[in-house]
Amino acid sequence: MPTRREFLSNAAVLSAGATLGMSARSYAQIVGANERMQFAVIGLNGRANAHLESLRANQKDARITYVCDVDEVILNRFAARTEKVMGEPAKKEKDFRRMLESKDVDVITIATPEHWHTPMAIAGMQAGKHVYVEKPCSHNPHECELIVAAQKKYGKKVQMGNQQRSSAHTKEIVGKIHDGLIGRAYYALAWYRNARKSMGIGKVIPVPATLDWELWQGPAPRRPYKDNIHPYNWHWLKIYGTGEALNNGTHEVDVARWALDVKWPETIRSSGGRYAYKDDWQFPDTQQVEFLYPGDKQITWNSTSCNNASLNNRDRGTQIFGTTGSVIVDRDGYEVFDIKGKRVDGYHVPRKGKTSSADTIGADSMTDTHFKNLINAIRVGEKLDSPIDEASISVAILLMSNIAYDLKRELKLNTANGAFVNDPAATKMRTRTYQKGWEIRI
Repeated sequence: MPTRREFLSNAAVLSAGATLGMSARSYAQIVGANERMQFAVIGLNGRANAHLESLRANQKDARITYVCDVDEVILNRFAARTEKVMGEPAKKEKDFRRMLESKDVDVITIATPEHWHTPMAIAGMQAGKHVYVEKPCSHNPHECELIVAAQKKYGKKVQMGNQQRSSAHTKEIVGKIHDGLIGRAYYALAWYRNARKSMGIGKVIPVPATLDWELWQGPAPRRPYKDNIHPYNWHWLKIYGTGEALNNGTHEVDVARWALDVKWPETIRSSGGRYAYKDDWQFPDTQQVEFLYPGDKQITWNSTSCNNASLNNRDRGTQIFGTTGSVIVDRDGYEVFDIKGKRVDGYHVPRKGKTSSADTIGADSMTDTHFKNLINAIRVGEKLDSPIDEASISVAILLMSNIAYDLKRELKLNTANGAFVNDPAATKMRTRTYQKGWEIRI
């Protein structure tokens, strides 16, 4: 019987999903107190640039040994930038499965299209690697369960990229809310605004010679290549993405859930539509979601993807209401108001300007700290700011809001575990169809 290394060296490694279901021994190095942790960055077009900047900020403790992308142009561009930023070259790899075999990788960071997040994170854990996975951690509610189960089985650190959990001012104000700053906190309004353009109607064209479309699709059922999918508009196609609710709603809804100290709602409602354009976009561009919780608490998420009329003079944010006042918190700071709406306190992060929803990279000090927290968790056992069993709840309930939208009715949940209550139609939609051979096995 061939060894694992022999298996990975032959042509089978390039067949669909050959390594995803395999148990794998760990080749990750034991990182000593004075050694730099070795990172591999996967999916290099957008958010990966923030990963690069945060690893530069943590360069005393981290280095990048591999960069990985299925698009040769993006891979070469990012590799050149990595060498310039980090001061040393990283190895280039198209197929992440080859990279997982390296002894020179302790942690993988995932900034790929969302249909890859859970399968890739689990493959990383199976290969003995710790994981930083961008939000949303999963493409569907069942994958939220799978990634949590894998983390428990393999014992690796898994941090999701909801970096506001590592924000000092957000930690501070959430702590104060929990201590009664605004009385009993009972309602949170989270919002997002943007002015996205139409993605158009895609045309089937030959796959660019520099792109491995087969590997780009990976676990997704095979579709012809269209000219409006790669590298960004996959977000708006259900087979690959999860829409604005997960692309951005994850951040503010997570803060709302954190501030109200709630987990699984008992009712989810979702309404909206694709109003701004008539194109290939499959999710609502205007959406309102309501999460109703036991104990008379509620979270509302409101978004307009194609109209950037701000709310509270912000593109995005979260307002928490209590019996004696309210708090608005975003990435730039917070404001505290009394019951009549008078501002009584506040804090602004000391930097020029404000964060913008138009920024698709999001390099910031919160992400730097989020990476540092993961490094410290691996090295010295520091508590993760966003462990996957907690982070996945915010993702799962928003994924379920997409199900409520598709079914055009409210959903009832078991508040102990997030399962749908007596709802076979909704339960069937908790998972997805995988390309044969790419099914996830733990």
